[in-house]
Amino acid sequence: MVSDDSAPARPLLEMLGISKRYFGVPVLREVDLRVWPGEVHALMGENGAGKSTLMKILAGIVRADAGTVRFDGNPLSTRSPGEVLRCGIALIHQELNLAPRLTVAENIFLGAETARFGCLLARRQMESAAQTLLTELDASFGPQVRVADLSIAERQLVEIARALRHRNRLLIMDEPTAALSERETARLFALINRLRAQGTAIVYITHRMAEVQQLADRVTVLRDGALVGVLARHEVEQEKIVGLMVGRALFDYRRRTDVARQPGRAILRAENVGDGRRVRGVNLVVRAGEVFGITGLVGAGRTEFARLIFGAEKMTEGRIELDGKSTRPRSPVHAMACGVAYLPEDRKEQGLFLQLSAAINLTINRAGPTSRFGVLNGVRLGAEGQRAAADFHVRAASLRTPARLLSGGNQQKLLLGRWLARTPKLLILDEPTRGVDIGAKREIYRLIDGFAERGMAVLVISSELPEIIALCDRVAVMREGRIAGLLDRNDGDDFCQKSMMAYATGVRTSSHS
Repeated sequence: MVSDDSAPARPLLEMLGISKRYFGVPVLREVDLRVWPGEVHALMGENGAGKSTLMKILAGIVRADAGTVRFDGNPLSTRSPGEVLRCGIALIHQELNLAPRLTVAENIFLGAETARFGCLLARRQMESAAQTLLTELDASFGPQVRVADLSIAERQLVEIARALRHRNRLLIMDEPTAALSERETARLFALINRLRAQGTAIVYITHRMAEVQQLADRVTVLRDGALVGVLARHEVEQEKIVGLMVGRALFDYRRRTDVARQPGRAILRAENVGDGRRVRGVNLVVRAGEVFGITGLVGAGRTEFARLIFGAEKMTEGRIELDGKSTRPRSPVHAMACGVAYLPEDRKEQGLFLQLSAAINLTINRAGPTSRFGVLNGVRLGAEGQRAAADFHVRAASLRTPARLLSGGNQQKLLLGRWLARTPKLLILDEPTRGVDIGAKREIYRLIDGFAERGMAVLVISSELPEIIALCDRVAVMREGRIAGLLDRNDGDDFCQKSMMAYATGVRTSSHS
């Protein structure tokens, strides 16, 4: 294990000997973490390594089975989130924790509302203070907007603004850039640097190596619930971190290029498809046996287009053909009957049954083999679940474990296993590796390759351009609700991040714009 650097003064935070078990299975084993004032401390590890559990213990959301926590030299009670927050510690959740029906300002001040005369909400005062925070984050929306009307990326900014309102001494950021554009990410990094200069300590959880190398003063690495290394800034190297995280060589995914895919018939044909708001006149064709990518900046209309195809939003213009048959999906049920499967960007809110077991989440689309007369057969359910878990490399202590307790990568594989039971003709994957570690990402890439090789049409939506380039045969770049450019792997050097960003930002245009 790499030794911790000596540092001046005492740590702001000390977590010593922290242990935690779920269903008798250890998820944290005597973990130590020390964070000094004014440092950005990256916390890394594969999904399931224990990072989020450790931070939930610190935030008072989860109770540790053993260990002690000190803050500024004093014992810290972590019995409730309120007590922790009052001590000056705030957690920015990866899974957004907002009230959709309330406004942005109401969410930012939720639980700490400003009152007039002791009983009336001082809305103008709250909205003014909220606007100051939103301006600091360069947000494009105002404090009076309902959270339900915001995109995932915009909601992430609200979550960050709420944590910043308290001007805490320690901020915990769990995958804060997962849904942000490059511009929004740059703005957040500038803010982090300002907070660090003011003495605020930040625990930064991420899977993105470039962010760690740019921001981190030190890195703590967990593997299988145990501390395996603490690296100083000068030791922060990608290969070293990955070696500690996974205990094996650096993962470098490259699709096989010795055998070119031979796409077949058109499975999806979209002609001038739009919703009158965020999608306008989209034309594209996705064929059997190919992986077709859609990328672009946040707000370009990528997810909105996918939801039109899946019948989750109303299409107001254009036409769609699915496997040669003209249709206009009226609902997700209708789209599923036409052979479409969709993994949403927000797997927890829109995809998983979090309180149900991994086995039920895997097999819920296999009602025939696992039930009789509408009653689940436990033996068949277990057998089908074990078979699907093996096929999709789902790792869980038990398939009876609730889906909410699994890592992000394993949750995503539950959804893949569930949808593939229907053998869809068109599989739409929206940000399939968001919040997923390196090992799980590799497995998901190989699954996607396998789907295409079996003749399925796969539509991948992703903000990560290296992912798009690694996976896709053809790519549509969206901008302001339209296709700004189409790129083919056979285009050679033009099939690159530079070309895609040029289309996404409007620097480059084509006949599709």
